[in-house]
Amino acid sequence: MRRSLPTALVLLVGLVLLADFVVINPSLAALADGLLELVVLLAAAAAAAGGIALVAHHWRRLVARDDDATGSLVVLGGFGVMLVAGLYPGSAGASDPVVRWLVAAVLAPLVAAMFALLFVFVLRAGGRGLQLRPRQTALMLSSAAIVLILLLPIGGPLGAWLGSAAGWALEVPIAGVFRGLLIGVAVLAAVYAARVLLAVDGADD
Repeated sequence: MRRSLPTALVLLVGLVLLADFVVINPSLAALADGLLELVVLLAAAAAAAGGIALVAHHWRRLVARDDDATGSLVVLGGFGVMLVAGLYPGSAGASDPVVRWLVAAVLAPLVAAMFALLFVFVLRAGGRGLQLRPRQTALMLSSAAIVLILLLPIGGPLGAWLGSAAGWALEVPIAGVFRGLLIGVAVLAAVYAARVLLAVDGADD
């Protein structure tokens, strides 16, 4: 059961954090705070390792003169520019004016362009979905159209009514579905962790 120990640790940390949320106890709160700090450090280490792996991957592609070497060069160049802007002597990190300018002038337009391209791909996916699963896709597209209509920038009483309806839709049905998805994922994760700990699903492979 090579995967039992990490799963048990994750389950133990989750139970401690849940107990700290339910029970008011100074010792338990101190333990939960320490675990949270450890999780933050582990996440930072994982992010750093991911960044190093990304740089190494694109560097190998650049050295090997891969077909998409230009893309790798752009990725490495952007990575280096952001690192220099955030780590040069005297820099204020993420709140430095240079970093903020890069985010506002470069990163934000690129993200907006990516989301604009998503509209085209969603239309293509909707057409494909109507061919494969017409009922489910029609329901999804109808819901999306209703949300878009509610979020239209219209003034006057109609705009105010649409704004209130959009707020209700986001806070009640959409938030309910989202919470249901989170609960379902959490339950599935707990069941899978229990199966691994009990060696039910052949975790010895």
